[in-house]
Amino acid sequence: MCGLLALVTDSSDEVSPTLVDAVSGAASLMRHRGPDEPGTWHDGRVVLGFNRLSIIDIAHSHQPLRWGPDGQPDRYVLVFNGEIYNYLELRDALRSEHGAVFRTDGDGEAILAAYHYWGTEALTRLRGMFAFALWDDVEQELFCARDPFGIKPLFMATGPGGTAVGSEKKCLLDVAGQLGLDLGIDDRAVQHYTVLQYVPEPETLHRGVQRLESGSYARIRPGGQPEVTRYFTPRFDAVPFPSSSPDAAQRRYDEITAALEDSVAKHMRADVTVGAFLSGGIDSTAIAALAMRHNPRLITFTTGFEREGFSEIDVAVASAEAIGARHVTKVVSQAEFVAALPEIVWYLDEPVADPALVPLFFIAREARKHVKVVLSGEGADELFGGYTIYREPLSLKPFDYLPPGLRKSVGKMAAPLPEGMRGKSLLHRGSLTLEERYYGNARSFSDEQLRAVLPRFREDWTHTDVTAPLYTQSQGWDPVARMQHIDLFTWLRGDILVKADKMTMANSLELRVPFLDPEVFAVASRLPYDQKITRTTTKYALRRALEPVVPAHVLNRPKLGFPVPIRHWLRAGELLDWAHEMIGGSAAGDLIDLTAVRLMLDEHRRGTTDHSRRLWTVLIFLLWHAVFVEKSLTPQISEPVYPVQL
Repeated sequence: MCGLLALVTDSSDEVSPTLVDAVSGAASLMRHRGPDEPGTWHDGRVVLGFNRLSIIDIAHSHQPLRWGPDGQPDRYVLVFNGEIYNYLELRDALRSEHGAVFRTDGDGEAILAAYHYWGTEALTRLRGMFAFALWDDVEQELFCARDPFGIKPLFMATGPGGTAVGSEKKCLLDVAGQLGLDLGIDDRAVQHYTVLQYVPEPETLHRGVQRLESGSYARIRPGGQPEVTRYFTPRFDAVPFPSSSPDAAQRRYDEITAALEDSVAKHMRADVTVGAFLSGGIDSTAIAALAMRHNPRLITFTTGFEREGFSEIDVAVASAEAIGARHVTKVVSQAEFVAALPEIVWYLDEPVADPALVPLFFIAREARKHVKVVLSGEGADELFGGYTIYREPLSLKPFDYLPPGLRKSVGKMAAPLPEGMRGKSLLHRGSLTLEERYYGNARSFSDEQLRAVLPRFREDWTHTDVTAPLYTQSQGWDPVARMQHIDLFTWLRGDILVKADKMTMANSLELRVPFLDPEVFAVASRLPYDQKITRTTTKYALRRALEPVVPAHVLNRPKLGFPVPIRHWLRAGELLDWAHEMIGGSAAGDLIDLTAVRLMLDEHRRGTTDHSRRLWTVLIFLLWHAVFVEKSLTPQISEPVYPVQL
């Protein structure tokens, strides 16, 4: 696990000491990702910088890691962020098939040898989370790749001076002068962020910086543009159960349980203590319960707020007791919440308007006092059909029988009805096709509201910029599968995994997500429509599969997660005061209409309209702008907290 930075220069000269120093300084900005071992390496026209967090075999797997076959012992050099959970099996296969020789006991050499002998096919054989940059001295090429689901980030920027890739965007911004990057703000990305509450891949808010997309790799040669290729495209190919065959259904449930047990077992591989986040829901409880089978001394962690209805601590404590885990809780006050926001946005690099990332930051900080690695339940909803919105096709099914013209007319009938009137939203959404109405889990602004807030609003910059190509790939699938597919490429990798990676790495804590495993996905992707959602529940097959694993009080409990009382806090107290300060002191008036935001805040404070989600989206953007564009705010960055000896 590390933070990596790699720069390939376009100059025909060898890299200068000045450039090496620049890369070293930029890499130090992500010290939180690897406080155990920093450093740089350079050769010819490439510089690699890294910061390593020791999880497995630090004594022998220093980075950059060099490896090569007989006759070329140092052909490849690797900087690698992540963990390969099947590295032992890969090393055995490489030895038996190709006679590969390894000098260490870690997972890094498994990547290098796999790439040498199997080429890009190696990526489909890695079970884990990863973003890496691999320099091939023979080909004079930097090969970069990200894991299939985008658990680990990788930013990429190209300018007249060369190309750089890094785990964090702030590092690329720091070497922008050496690369000659365009750091202007991308207006379309701003509008996408305001609609989606995150910036969708591959965009960032700076025109000169992009992200290497999940499930993709890039080849970078000195003097050339990166050549990007997608190696993984998820498919939900449902295989219906034989009619009236309870045995077939049970076999499928057993497959799910077995896949999860195997994934958790492999995710527990570490030379350090492993804990688990426990929110009180079925997903995190299942992971913790399975992890207990490998470590009976497992510690679980949860967080909540002092306000009633915004805490799952009691349920999480009951779950921990039921599975026999030691449990640690963290209650976050409004004052702590507000004080941490600048530091959190600095760690994020890009604004993400999900308030749940704040309690995640605090529970990660608490967990780091005890462990270096935690397991969590991210990905279960996208793979197994867990969001309530996935049941929408059932309620809208009658509209499918209407002729297209009549269906559109129904939407026009709904337009004059008063806002909030029962049935208005149903008529409106029923008049739209799936492609028109669904683009992920977040929509807070209507087009009319966007026009008021964004001075540069354009009607042709819409969510279909992001979703249209994805819907083309899922033609013919059932509607739930199509919604899941959209979420894998939008909400999961744009929000869920960003906050999971950034908030844990901010505290030098490694988070592992056993649901997002290729073998678990293979089982989940074959589930038919009626095994994902019913009229009364979601994740039907997963709930059945986990009946022997999860305590009964959790099994059919409604989803809550880590709820945050921003709706209440934006009406009184420290968060309201902070909001006024952010709006009053912002220099982002060319991008955001601050008068319109002030009006929204006043309406929300009076209780006439709930603008909390819209306000939070804009306020986080204003904070990001103050930190990364205006540079009027310099957050106080905490030093990593090391775990106690257990």
